[in-house]
Amino acid sequence: MSGAILFIQKDLKITEVQVEVLVGCLSLMSLVGSLGGGRTSDAIGRKWTMGLAAIVFQLGVVLMAVAPSFSLLMAGRLLAGIGIGFGGVIALIYIAEISPAASRGALTSIPEILINLGILLGYVSNYAFSGLPVHISWRVMLAIGILPSVFVAFALVVIPESPRWLVMKNRAKEARSVLLRITEDEAEVEARLAEIEEAAAIENKEKAVWQELMSPSPIVWRMLITGVGIQCFQQITGIDATVYYSPTIFKEAGLESERTILAATIAVGFSKTIFILVAMFLIDRVGRKPLLYVSTVGMTACLFGLGMALLLLKHGSGPGPGPNEIGIALAILAVCGNVAFFSVGIGPICWVVTSEIFPLRLRAQASALGAVGNRVCSGLVAMSFLSVSRAISVSGTFFTFSAISALSVAFVYLFVPETKGKTLEQIRLLFQQGEDWKRGGEVELGDAQHLV
Repeated sequence: MSGAILFIQKDLKITEVQVEVLVGCLSLMSLVGSLGGGRTSDAIGRKWTMGLAAIVFQLGVVLMAVAPSFSLLMAGRLLAGIGIGFGGVIALIYIAEISPAASRGALTSIPEILINLGILLGYVSNYAFSGLPVHISWRVMLAIGILPSVFVAFALVVIPESPRWLVMKNRAKEARSVLLRITEDEAEVEARLAEIEEAAAIENKEKAVWQELMSPSPIVWRMLITGVGIQCFQQITGIDATVYYSPTIFKEAGLESERTILAATIAVGFSKTIFILVAMFLIDRVGRKPLLYVSTVGMTACLFGLGMALLLLKHGSGPGPGPNEIGIALAILAVCGNVAFFSVGIGPICWVVTSEIFPLRLRAQASALGAVGNRVCSGLVAMSFLSVSRAISVSGTFFTFSAISALSVAFVYLFVPETKGKTLEQIRLLFQQGEDWKRGGEVELGDAQHLV
């Protein structure tokens, strides 16, 4: 959407406020989908909830691509947002529930990798189609977005249902068959099935799901702080502002040509995609927390650097072209560095942790609650970035994001436990021993220093 916005503004003659609403409404509507997705997946299963999400998203994309007016474009964007919220959380829960503990982190990162690949392809298609007539170019850019959901439809034909959901529905025989497809070792299958059944039996004796979430026990309260907190920090550090408004940022930095600006956004897409692959490689080797430390500290530095570069460019760094070119290069480098540090840590790990920490009975709806926090923060950032930038300048906005990112380092240290290599049932024990997180903090910080 970031590149298409340049042409939508020209074609439909929309205002800056309408741009903010158009960009931000996707996140706000996805929270509606997130809330509905949790209950739907508990009722009809994880697999078919993802199929329903793909259909809703496809309808939204088609409506956006053919929209003759801003109102219909908004309607399509709202539908797409519901589809994204509906399927995004459930896809992560599905992967977490079906994956072996040793590789769960890497496998749960796959949706984030595909999201980043989609962003990169979006940037490339924006550049490729920018030469078309204005009234056609943005429609083609948006229509390309339907392709990933078509692949999801084909995948649903072959993938099994979540074994943990099947146990929750008293279909243990089917769950055993699914586990045998994943693991050939029958002894391991029986052990995993027994562990899942034991966890489900304990949870069935507890309070109703939303009653438990609204008046949580101390264990669930700690889980909610971790899950919802990390989701909110992922967004209030401004990643969606960087992604959605990268053309605006580069224009502020001094780039003028639309094709040059779109070419610079491709560099952002490459940085985001390459480093998510790095995260996938490292997440089950070095753990979640070391990567989170590297990510949040690196983002803090890059956001501060971007603010400084834009401030110097705004006030002029010299009479000749040389200093300005250096400032532009530093601004582009800071944006690419920010998305790279995001992708190597808090970007994918936020979703991994949220899909891991909650007990089976609460998992779908508690994860949806975390996603609501994520989408609300994303929507607020996307819908206010241009207005806040006018009030305190673009550089001032990124200084603010940098300060918030610094707070996220402390949050990771205090509230996020290390879950590497543990089964979903074992992770619950970490929240019964919450004080142990702090005792392990120095070791994990040392691991992060070693990783750097």
